[in-house]
Amino acid sequence: GRRLPDDALGFIRRCVGERKIYWTYHVNMRLTGRYISRDEVVDATASYEIIESYPEDKYLPSYLVWATSGHGPFHVLFGADVEGDNVRVVTAYRPSPDEWQSDLKSRKDQK
Repeated sequence: GRRLPDDALGFIRRCVGERKIYWTYHVNMRLTGRYISRDEVVDATASYEIIESYPEDKYLPSYLVWATSGHGPFHVLFGADVEGDNVRVVTAYRPSPDEWQSDLKSRKDQK
């Protein structure tokens, strides 16, 4: 079975702080167009809040994290590789007010 972190937020913050990060091909292709830098993701660690958890995600348990920087809030999807002691940045984006509540942490009901 897969190992889940005991403290997912603590695990993500520690891995990012220790630069135990793998940036996926997908996120590397997307960050520039979404105006989010790697430094912005790393520097926002103190603001991280897990807003959704996907323990059964395809490759690794993953967590959607809300973060904020001087450029405003954004979301980062982290895969947690407990065995390898690292996180994978799967994607990062600025949440759309059309899809998210005003706090940008809760999805609007899908009708």
